[in-house]
Amino acid sequence: MKVVVFGGSGLIGKKLCGILRAKGHEVIPASPSTGVDILSGAGVAEALRGAEVVVDVVNSPSFEADAVMSFFQQAARVCLPAEVAAGVRHHIALSVVGAERLPTSGYMRAKVAQEEAIRAASVPYTIVRATQFFEFVPAIVDAGTKGDTVTLTPAHLQPIAADDVAAALAVVVEESPRNGMVEIAGPEAIGCDELGRRWIAARKDKRKVVTDAAAGYFGAALDDRSLTPGPGARLGALRWDAWLARG
Repeated sequence: MKVVVFGGSGLIGKKLCGILRAKGHEVIPASPSTGVDILSGAGVAEALRGAEVVVDVVNSPSFEADAVMSFFQQAARVCLPAEVAAGVRHHIALSVVGAERLPTSGYMRAKVAQEEAIRAASVPYTIVRATQFFEFVPAIVDAGTKGDTVTLTPAHLQPIAADDVAAALAVVVEESPRNGMVEIAGPEAIGCDELGRRWIAARKDKRKVVTDAAAGYFGAALDDRSLTPGPGARLGALRWDAWLARG
């Protein structure tokens, strides 16, 4: 089966391409480095020729509210009609668990808009909503840092390893379109503050975590339900402490 991976040179895309090739699929990693630009459309039609499945794991280079909204909307305007023209049978997009529950976040609003565009198009689809990646925890810690103090909310996250995200996407590639959503998450819910403490301890960092329920998540209010999955989520195998132990 020919699978086009938009964002195939990124963190998740590279891992996914490797898994799919090992399974015997023909894989096209589509990104600017391979001559494919999902904003201008350059190389898109050529990459899609003969493709049965498209996986979109592209992310915006900017998280500024207007920029990220423009990015995802323009990408949808370019790619989804091109997929229709190419006869693609399954569009898979990586999104975020709880995106609609953080409407004050410009990034989350943009992901919701991306999902809406996918639902409105005529390509059969599956939206795979993932929780925060383990690899993103350092950015959460840095965002809460002032001097030697890191202020973080105790609200739970249920983060997942990028390896497990890629593995879950590879499973969806071989499934029929759901015309709906799948949630994927890590195996355990942990307070954001505790995630930060364990990260800092593992790195022998001198910073100290202070718990503050008002700290939020990149400016958005957060509680235990905001970014954690519902019943029936597909869970990754790798736990946070095991991932930290990798160094």
